Amino acid sequence: MMKVSAITLGCKVNQYETQAMLAQLTEAGFAVCSGSEPADVVLINSCTVTAASDHKVRQTLHRARRNHPAAAIVLTGCMPQAFPEEAAALEDADVVLGNSNRSALLPDLRQFFETHQRVIDIVPHETGEPFESMKVETFHERTRAFVKIQDGCNRFCSYCIIPYARGRIRSKPMAELREELETLGRHGYREVVLTGINLSAYGQDIGLHLCDAVEAACAVDDIVRVRLGSLEPEQLQDDVIERLARQEKLCPQFHLSLQSGCDATLRRMNRHYDTAEYRRIVQKLREVFPNVAITTDMMVGFAGETEEEFAQSLAFAREMQMAKVHVFAYSRRPGTVAYNMPGQVTNAVKEARSHALIEATEETRRAFLQQQVGRIEPVLFEQKLEGLVWEGYTPNYTPVRVCCQGDLTGKIEKVLLSHCEGDYCVGQFFDTWCCRPEV
Repeated sequence: MMKVSAITLGCKVNQYETQAMLAQLTEAGFAVCSGSEPADVVLINSCTVTAASDHKVRQTLHRARRNHPAAAIVLTGCMPQAFPEEAAALEDADVVLGNSNRSALLPDLRQFFETHQRVIDIVPHETGEPFESMKVETFHERTRAFVKIQDGCNRFCSYCIIPYARGRIRSKPMAELREELETLGRHGYREVVLTGINLSAYGQDIGLHLCDAVEAACAVDDIVRVRLGSLEPEQLQDDVIERLARQEKLCPQFHLSLQSGCDATLRRMNRHYDTAEYRRIVQKLREVFPNVAITTDMMVGFAGETEEEFAQSLAFAREMQMAKVHVFAYSRRPGTVAYNMPGQVTNAVKEARSHALIEATEETRRAFLQQQVGRIEPVLFEQKLEGLVWEGYTPNYTPVRVCCQGDLTGKIEKVLLSHCEGDYCVGQFFDTWCCRPEV
C-alpha cells in the first residue's frame, strides 16, 4: 500500500481541499501518514497571497525533496494556478496541478508512476465554471471540521492575486451542503467552520445567501457549534446580522477583513467600504451578539501609504478594540494593479509600522482576554499539551487551558476562566466528571 503525506500552506479553504484530495487518494488505496514517516507521495497544497508565501512554497518543496528523495512530490493550489510558468519551473515537483482541476490528481499521479516524466497539468479558470464537487468526511488530527461552501472572488482588490488563482465566485449547492453537514455530524464533529474565498458572497450565483448556509448547518442535530471563516464586511447589513443572531449555535466570533483603518488607503486598495461602515458593522455585531469577538487582518506599507495615513489606521485599530489582529506588510504581486502604483514603501518603513501596529493590537488582545476572566464558558477541547494540560476554545474562540487526568479530546466542558497567561486564559472546571487537578 502506497503512503501519502500532506503539507497545507495558507487558509482554511486550503485545509479543506487538502482533506478532500487525501480522501480521493485513500479511496484509491493510499494510506495517509505523518510528515515524519517515509512517504511514496508528498502532497503540497500551496498559498500565493504574498511574495513570502511563494518563498515558503519553494522552501517546502526543497525540504520535501530532501526528506523524501524517492517520493512523488505534488505541488498544487493557488501558486501554480496564479503563476503557472513559475510553478512549472520548480523541478522539485514531479506533478504540478492547479486549483481548477484537482480531480486530475489521481490520473496525473498514475501517469507519473508509469512514465517517470514530470506532469504539468494547470487548466485556466473559466467564467461560469461550476462549484467543484467535493466533500470531506474525516479531518485527520482535528476535532472541528471545515466545510468549503464558496470559491472564487469578483472583487479585484488592487493588491490581490487571488481572483486569478481562484476564478469567479461560485457556491456549493444546498443539497450537497446539507448532505456533507449531516455526514460530519454522524462522524462525531461537534463544530463546523464554514469557509470560502469570499465567504460573504455565498449564494450570489445560485439565488441563496450566506444566512441560508448558516441555518442549514445549525439545523443539524449532531452539530452544536457553527463558526464562520473570514468575511468581507460590507455584506453584513443590519438585517443580515439580525438574521444570523437568531441562530443559537452560531459562534459569536467574526473575522472581518479590514486591511486599513484609513479611508484614502482603502480607496486605493479598491476595498468596497470605508471606516464609518466598518465601525457601524462592528457596533451592530457587539449589540446583538453578547461577548462577541471581532478579529481582523491589517496591512501596513501599502503603496502610497503616508505617515499620516498610517497614523489614521493605527488610531482606528485602537478605537475598534479588536480581540485579535493579524498584522502583515504589503507584498507586491505581479499582475495586480498595485504592483505599479507610485509611492512604494521601503521594507524598513514597513517593518517599523508593523511593530507599531502589533504593539497596539497586542494591548487590545490582552484587554479582550482580561474581559473573559470570571466567565463560565463551554470549551471544546482540541489537543493535549505537555503533562496534563489540555487546550480548547470557547464559542468566541478564546483559547483556554486546563489540567485534567482524563481524555478531553473533542469534549465540550464548562470552564470557569480564572486568569490570563500570555495569549490564553487558564480555567478550572465548573463541574466535574473525573479527577481534575486545578492549574
